[in-house]
Amino acid sequence: MDQQSWLTERFEEDRPRLRGVAYRVLGSLSEAEDAVQEAWLRLNRIDAAAVDNLGGWLTTVVSRVCLDMLRSRKARREEPIGAQVTEPSVVRGEGADPEGEAVLADSVGVALLVVLDMLTPAERLAFVLHDLFGMPFDEIGSIVGRSPAAAKQLASRARRRVRGSPAPSDAGRARQREVVEAFLRAVRAGDLEGLLAVLDPDAVIRIDGAARMAGGAADAADTPRELRGALTWAKQFIAMSRGLRFVQPALIDGSVGVIVAPRGTLSKVLTFTITDAKVTRVEVIGDPARLRELDLAVL
Repeated sequence: MDQQSWLTERFEEDRPRLRGVAYRVLGSLSEAEDAVQEAWLRLNRIDAAAVDNLGGWLTTVVSRVCLDMLRSRKARREEPIGAQVTEPSVVRGEGADPEGEAVLADSVGVALLVVLDMLTPAERLAFVLHDLFGMPFDEIGSIVGRSPAAAKQLASRARRRVRGSPAPSDAGRARQREVVEAFLRAVRAGDLEGLLAVLDPDAVIRIDGAARMAGGAADAADTPRELRGALTWAKQFIAMSRGLRFVQPALIDGSVGVIVAPRGTLSKVLTFTITDAKVTRVEVIGDPARLRELDLAVL
């Protein structure tokens, strides 16, 4: 086997892992592919035989390219370019399957992608490389231009942001989660009786104008709508939510709620008021200004 063939084979062996790193750092499959391709181009400009650890070298290069892309994105004040959640086989390099998007949303976690997007570029990279891929802090420090101790602090700050502040009552949060997950199961299954079982009979739902328009409501207006009484709105809510994907429980301002994040980009959140294991109020928030003010964390 000649040198170029050997190099190509080695790179293809590492490609799925490199793509996985880049995807989690960038939150965009197209950008992740660009970062991996840039690593390939740089590999072809050096003497690969002089590299002791080719896999480590490639990971470092991809990480630096991703960091530059994140910083450029932040400087332009742009959202991720079509931040995509796609099927795991794509991340493994096995070809595309649009119908599998929800599978990767579950395995990577749309909540994680949303929260990572709120970190600084250096925090995001340090967290992904250390907590998700086990890279030591001395190597991370060299990538972000910090000492190993500073890199550890970056990952620690990111970890606190991802996980949220400690719960005042783990038992209380667990009960909240049970109720919210029962709510979600009923909505996903189109189970009206199941939904009514977790709603207080006088439950109120409030949907802001932005969330109503995102839902395609025919009478959507830039004003919130509030409905009282579970029987008044539960059936309609199920109908409007049919086929809804990329929905996941998350911590919203310290309480268990639900995020809706198509392709990993936050669209709306649902917050819940729960009393005696019953939902007494649901608020659906889609206003971008309000979404930015929320403190989101991964359950």
